[in-house]
Amino acid sequence: MNIAILGARVIDPGLHIDTIDSLFIKDGTIVGRRAPEGFVADRTIQAQGLVVCPGFIDLRARLREPGQEHKGTLITESLAAAASGITTVCCPPDTSPVIETAAIAEWMIKRGHEIGAAEILPIGALTRGLGGTHLADMHALRIAGCIGMGNARMPIKDTAVLRHALEYAAGLDLLVFLNPEEAWLSACGLVHEGPVASRLGLAGIPESAETVALSRDLILVEQTGVRAHFCGISSARGAALIDEAKQRGLPVTADTPIHQLYFTEDDIGSFDTNYHLRPPVRSVKDREALRKAFASGVIDAVCSDHQPHEIDAKERPFSDSEPGIAGFETLLPLTLGLVESGLMGLSEALAGLTSRPAAALGIARGTLAPGAIADICLFDPAAEWLYDAHSAHSRGHNNPLVNTRLRGQVVLTIKAGRITHERVG
Repeated sequence: MNIAILGARVIDPGLHIDTIDSLFIKDGTIVGRRAPEGFVADRTIQAQGLVVCPGFIDLRARLREPGQEHKGTLITESLAAAASGITTVCCPPDTSPVIETAAIAEWMIKRGHEIGAAEILPIGALTRGLGGTHLADMHALRIAGCIGMGNARMPIKDTAVLRHALEYAAGLDLLVFLNPEEAWLSACGLVHEGPVASRLGLAGIPESAETVALSRDLILVEQTGVRAHFCGISSARGAALIDEAKQRGLPVTADTPIHQLYFTEDDIGSFDTNYHLRPPVRSVKDREALRKAFASGVIDAVCSDHQPHEIDAKERPFSDSEPGIAGFETLLPLTLGLVESGLMGLSEALAGLTSRPAAALGIARGTLAPGAIADICLFDPAAEWLYDAHSAHSRGHNNPLVNTRLRGQVVLTIKAGRITHERVG
């Protein structure tokens, strides 16, 4: 299909483009901001007042299949991703079965292509069964198409095993996804260790659970030379450690879930399980430091950390509820909120969803350059809409912002030149 998008605000953070212009797509490829000779559009979109940018790259989202289809499936959650402007999704290996064989990885990639809503990039298991004791067959997983290796939130308590895993990954030039959380310090914890945890009588997870693990991991990254991406940085000190590592030239990148830039421990109120998250939302000081770290580029990207749950998983006592947020559909509105607050410009904010995560992964995505695959998001930054059970596309509605009016809505999502979502009305 040939598509002409006319009169939009065209933003490509990686190419430093921010201008009112048009964009032309031919046979699944971006051909530029000028129509080539003989170009005939099958679809023309008048996009005045809208923003067109590269499709979003989500560095962490659980699509729940295989193994937890009662929470979501590759179909339901891929379509929800498309409705949120997301064209590429990285999936952690803690599925059931674990992504530890080539067959599982290949199946997920194939299903993603069949569905066609978003590119699914599986993250292979760093250790067998995520057990933290024996290394997985990383070479086979790499050949199968895994974007990198990780152990999700399952700890590798034996530092020698982690060192060997990073050495093996470095030898294969693999990207390793690390979730910095020290198992003994975070054991049984539910929320940030602070005054709210004390008032509610909930077990706390101290900042040191993140910083102790992060310090260990950074030392091993330096020793092994592996390319490492740190997932879910949640504290001011954690962001400072990433900054120090980058200044020393270590090959590291980092992300934080977008909700960490908004919510704090004070939002938990009276045991609201929608704020049962891992890592936990922390103090106001941590939130402000994370915002500054993202604005300065110390934190490379924001992600949805999408984890859809069925109603029963959250309608329990706080200590029995399952952690996680259905984060796809609030990813764009919350990112735009950083712009409205004056923290950063629109192009800088969108870099954290496009060019920066692409660079972290080392993939040719997140760009509107001529010749690039036409993964595109067209959104209305001024549109206000009600996020509720009727408007949500994900099977999970476990998000504190459900039944809230949000600003910023995806109008059209294009994946490899094919329209995968279009706003109704």
